[in-house]
Amino acid sequence: MAGTEKQKMISGEMYQAWDEELVAERQKAKKLCFALNQTCPTEEDTRKALINELLSKETDAWIESPFYCDYGYNLKVGKAFYANHGCTILDCAPINIGDNCMLAPGVVIATAGHPLDPVERASGEEFAKKITIGNDVWLGANATVCPGVTIGDNVVVGAGSVVTKDLPANTVCVGSPAKPVRTLALNGDKSALA
Repeated sequence: MAGTEKQKMISGEMYQAWDEELVAERQKAKKLCFALNQTCPTEEDTRKALINELLSKETDAWIESPFYCDYGYNLKVGKAFYANHGCTILDCAPINIGDNCMLAPGVVIATAGHPLDPVERASGEEFAKKITIGNDVWLGANATVCPGVTIGDNVVVGAGSVVTKDLPANTVCVGSPAKPVRTLALNGDKSALA
């Protein structure tokens, strides 16, 4: 499929990251992240306006500083999204996050990938694979979500875990690679935890 480097990036094809349009869009996002990261935590209205501009929509999302992302416009978050300090989101491909999701400090969500062949990698070619995160997901401190994965609803990912494959709904997942270790009950019934 032909198209601009941006179209190729978003659709998951190999693309040139140093394309002029993409560089300009990353610089815009970096400028907004810098402004957000330099804004006093008590300046809530200013922070909210910067978050809305970065995500290209009106949202009730709250993002603590420091925060970093590549583009912002590929990050779609649902209601009551919260990102704690030190999160990094590489949104070269779309990242869709459901309602009531929380990121603990230091979480990394990365759609970006590079060729394994060193000659291809040196050419500047790279790729990105979309990430989907369901509703009511909590990613623990320093968890990493890798390109192309889907995390189901009501998933808790343990601190330091690395998500390399899809995770089923209603589970606690830990490790590197992250795997389900427990099934969660629905409707707050703690007696049904497996």
